[in-house]
Amino acid sequence: MKQHMSTRTMTGLAILTAIVVVLAAVSAAVGHVGIFTFTLALVPIVVGAALYGWGAGAWLGFAFGVVVLISGDAAPFLVVNIPGTILTVLLKGTLAGLIPGLIYRALSRHEIPAVATAAIASPIVNTGVFLLGCLLFFMPTIREWAAGLGYENAGAYMIFGLVGVNFLIELAINIVLCPVIVRLIRIGKKEVR
Repeated sequence: MKQHMSTRTMTGLAILTAIVVVLAAVSAAVGHVGIFTFTLALVPIVVGAALYGWGAGAWLGFAFGVVVLISGDAAPFLVVNIPGTILTVLLKGTLAGLIPGLIYRALSRHEIPAVATAAIASPIVNTGVFLLGCLLFFMPTIREWAAGLGYENAGAYMIFGLVGVNFLIELAINIVLCPVIVRLIRIGKKEVR
């Protein structure tokens, strides 16, 4: 038997998709730390994964990846390797929603720890896949960037120049906001019934 999404679920997912798009676009415009941006879009991705499941998380993460590509935020990498950039950006976004959704599902008997763990996982996955993409597709260019900025090795540049501060900001925002937002939505749903 096929299950169909309820109108409430479709509406909630549509609203979260719009929020992801807006937050990703705003982050690309003003969320700069160094040459890269931190994003607030991971918050609605985790919220969607907790409320609607890992498939919703994957969809929201994919939408985030599309916005990153369209916004020009991935431009430094697109000029180096178009297919590698597209694969890395879409995969990191999608997995940053899918994996936290699976984590939330596995721990859902204890909602706050489940959301908190999913909130921690999202920036770890997002950053980890980005770093893996850098290793696979962009290392010669990253070595040049590192040398040009005075870093002795590309690994230090990747951690301290590309992702360090961004990751910490995203992690802190997720840890604080995701459990609170999910809890407020759950309370609101109970009040409506």
